[in-house]
Amino acid sequence: MLGNRSPRDWLASLPDSRICSLRWQSILRYAAVAFVVSITLSGIFLFRRPEGFLRQSGSHYFEYFWNQTAADHPIDQLISDAHTFHENLLTQRSLDLPTAAARYRDRRGRHPPPGFDAWFKYAAEHDAIIVESFFDRIYADVAPFWGLDPRTTAERAASWDYVVRVRNGVANGTGDTSGKVPWLQLWTSLVGEAAPWLPDVDMPINYMDESRLIVPWEDVMSLVEKEQKSQALKPAEEVITKYSGLAQVDADIAAKGDGVEPYKPKWLGGNYWELTQAACPPDSPSRNATPIQNFEELPVFPDSNPEYSYKGYVRNFTAAMNPCTQPHLRGLHGTFIEPLTMATSKELIPLFGGCKLAVNNEILIPGAMYLTDDPFYSGGNTHGPPWKQKIDGVIWRGVASGGRNKKENWVHFQRHRLIEMLNGTTVSGMEENSSRAMTFEMPPVEKYDFPRRREGTIGTWLEEHSDAGFVNFLCFPADNCAYVEPYLSRVESVPMMEQYKYKFMPDVDGNSFSARFRGFLLSTSLPLKATVYAEWHDDRLVPWLHFAPMDNTFQDLYAILDYFTRDKKGDKSAQFIAEEGRSWGAKVLRREDMLLYVWRLLLEFARVCDEKRDMLGYIDDLRSA
Repeated sequence: MLGNRSPRDWLASLPDSRICSLRWQSILRYAAVAFVVSITLSGIFLFRRPEGFLRQSGSHYFEYFWNQTAADHPIDQLISDAHTFHENLLTQRSLDLPTAAARYRDRRGRHPPPGFDAWFKYAAEHDAIIVESFFDRIYADVAPFWGLDPRTTAERAASWDYVVRVRNGVANGTGDTSGKVPWLQLWTSLVGEAAPWLPDVDMPINYMDESRLIVPWEDVMSLVEKEQKSQALKPAEEVITKYSGLAQVDADIAAKGDGVEPYKPKWLGGNYWELTQAACPPDSPSRNATPIQNFEELPVFPDSNPEYSYKGYVRNFTAAMNPCTQPHLRGLHGTFIEPLTMATSKELIPLFGGCKLAVNNEILIPGAMYLTDDPFYSGGNTHGPPWKQKIDGVIWRGVASGGRNKKENWVHFQRHRLIEMLNGTTVSGMEENSSRAMTFEMPPVEKYDFPRRREGTIGTWLEEHSDAGFVNFLCFPADNCAYVEPYLSRVESVPMMEQYKYKFMPDVDGNSFSARFRGFLLSTSLPLKATVYAEWHDDRLVPWLHFAPMDNTFQDLYAILDYFTRDKKGDKSAQFIAEEGRSWGAKVLRREDMLLYVWRLLLEFARVCDEKRDMLGYIDDLRSA
């Protein structure tokens, strides 16, 4: 653990500032030596209490101390729990093919798909961290399609407007993308890297920002029940190890000639919240929550502690994204107020996209923006200075996206709320007058009781430490921004590489997911993340260890910032999460990891489109056992 250095040499190399606050330096030195030696000899790493720990991060060691007498903040516990959860997760890593296949069977109830061995070989050769639960999203997304006719699914996938098509080991993108962003090309390039080992398969693409499928809950449950009943570990002698292919599907489409039209379900408009309700479980709070009729009234915030929180802070980030348990989101998020575009169906068809709500039915793939080298999304090759050289503050730049904001509804949009909340002048005025802003109320002191809140100095702190604003209001109509200009001002754009000079980077939804999140994670700054959108990587990131989660109301924002900036312990906590997030992201959010995710997904989708799907599987490991 210490390389060629002795514990004494290692301790001597630490900066004096790390231990100068402790009175008995010599005693601490020998105690620390004993501690490190004991850890080295035992070969284990314990994290049971938030008094302190030593953790390897990349190529350097990061020493992180909490003052035992002050380790009583809820976030202390959340960080500790996150670390323990992640350590346990890593014990489930598969290091060889037989183990990976066995864990697949245990978790999925069927044999791995044909081609699983080539997939694992690539993973091993590229140092991928393979934990079976990292791929749970694939199986949740594909499961309902086991309840549909495989040939119908294959035909609808093949004939869509935009398709990444794999034939004979080569990937091609089909569809007219003239004048459109190059997402199809980016996804095609990614799939092309795995194409030599893939069966013939089609990946139809949703080219809109917004999700398009929202199947009623009862219909989805019926389809999933069929999938569960189909699970079986067939005897090896009955297993088919090669896909049937799509030759007949291609022949049937070709026979129809150039005039063949892609299958189009009935597209719906109207109120998106009403469609959302139908996709929620019958006993969920949102199922019967009536849509808001008058958005000119100021937004209302819930006063109760949700089950997904711990003393006011998000504990279960997946639950915190789910609109079915949070009826207040119908008035606090642009998706449910007035999406920019809306063409939604209640019918399940194969469609792949970069994000979706918990109630949507697209099949997730890594967002195309994560595949581009455009520094607008990533910040380029520069990811910020070391923590101690950063500006002690929070920054946000962007446009007022999130839906069609206009005079009648803008106060309900999430990005407008974030910018108002980070405006020191606005907040100081609220503190002085005990008033509310257009987009938010001050968080109740009974729930978030900390010095700056009690003393009414949050606004003062923001005036000195916050730099947030819109570079474009995206008003509707575009030439009339009079409704927002008295409250918010346009600001100059700041390149991502300059934003990385700040310690804290809030990240919230626009029209769909925020395409900058991966860049934030790989930076040396700390992302503060709130979203209602699921992404491909959710199962491999741990909140409070790789980023700081926020509630979608943002009512916890000030308390989170206070924790991280109040004292040295908070600053060390922020640095720890920022460095852990960057180090972990560099291991599991690489292009290779995105390729492996899509590769495995397409093996599964090809199987679900195969008329012999119940018999298909990989069993070579069983034959050689």
